[in-house]
Amino acid sequence: MSREQAVFQNSESSMNMYLRMQEGLSVFSGKKVIITGHTGFKGSWLTIWLRSLGAEVIGISLDPVTQPSLFDSIHLQNEIKDLRIDIRNSNLISNLFKSEQPDFVFHLAAQSLVHKSYTEPAITWETNVLGTINVLEGLKLVKKKCAAVFITSDKCYKNVEWLWGYRENDALGGDDPYSASKAAAELAIHSYVRSYFSNNKNLIRIATARAGNVIGGGDWSEHRIVPDCVKSWSKNESVSLRNPNSTRPWQHVLEPLSGYLTLAEQLFLHDGLHGESFNFGPSSQVEKSVVDLVSEIAKYWKNVKWTVEPISQEKVSEASLLRLNCDKAGSLLNWVPTLNFEETVEMTAEWYRKFHGSSTSMLNLCILQIENYASLARARNINRALS
Repeated sequence: MSREQAVFQNSESSMNMYLRMQEGLSVFSGKKVIITGHTGFKGSWLTIWLRSLGAEVIGISLDPVTQPSLFDSIHLQNEIKDLRIDIRNSNLISNLFKSEQPDFVFHLAAQSLVHKSYTEPAITWETNVLGTINVLEGLKLVKKKCAAVFITSDKCYKNVEWLWGYRENDALGGDDPYSASKAAAELAIHSYVRSYFSNNKNLIRIATARAGNVIGGGDWSEHRIVPDCVKSWSKNESVSLRNPNSTRPWQHVLEPLSGYLTLAEQLFLHDGLHGESFNFGPSSQVEKSVVDLVSEIAKYWKNVKWTVEPISQEKVSEASLLRLNCDKAGSLLNWVPTLNFEETVEMTAEWYRKFHGSSTSMLNLCILQIENYASLARARNINRALS
């Protein structure tokens, strides 16, 4: 038995979490689940959660793009079918879907960085749009009931920086290549739902999920504020803030993942959600500026310091305000966020502190944080899927 198997099967804490989580998301137990982008930040957390629920996970992804990476630090490759396939390879994707016949699909594979989309626009469009189409084509080959959740982004909306939150029926758009590609992916999904998955005998159910500004342990991506802080402070260096006054709806990674799981569960069990889109975001109280976030993280580190970058005419465009309205998820899925701002930051800082300062198993820590999150949601009686 591998060390990772021991964590999932023999750890008392893990087993208790598994049994408790089964109470709320039992639909995933024993099911075959394809996750695209499973080596990424959100994909790795989702893989842990689904394995803890007893799902058979098939991961489709390229190698982790960062060093270190969450996927490498938790050593899950022996506990899932770990396939290194480029989402742009239509033949390999179709063959895999045809042979595996999944019960659930979570499509997260993407070029997900706004800054990188300016330097690699073609790759961004190919990955985010053609990659999505390849998954949709693969679903046409599945001959059993299957629920597929396509994760796009809060940046798929045409952002005019108004004060109220965007609803799922608001206009799509995007000025930068990343945002525009995510809006285009949403249009492609809508087209496929209407063109190929709309008849009464259809076994495939599809929905899209929109979330953004996720933080949490294990994110090492470039040009993101929390990884930038951790990388700099762990070396006693100052971190440079690009847009200190920009406001973001910060949320812990487990918040949208709980939304994706809830949506997939309800999509699998009920017909009425097919073709729908859902926002998953925090309450307005969690909307804080970049400098507010950095100041809160600094409470958990020693000798922290930061500077503010001067305004540059060459700097890529970044929106200063983006807010989602999540009433639809609350009404139709009974999903609402669990954590407040302080809890979000504390969980995030705890993960990085232990990564840098102890011999703690990072997989054990991830499982414990999932357990604590689910317990908190149950205690507050605010998330049907976890209760």
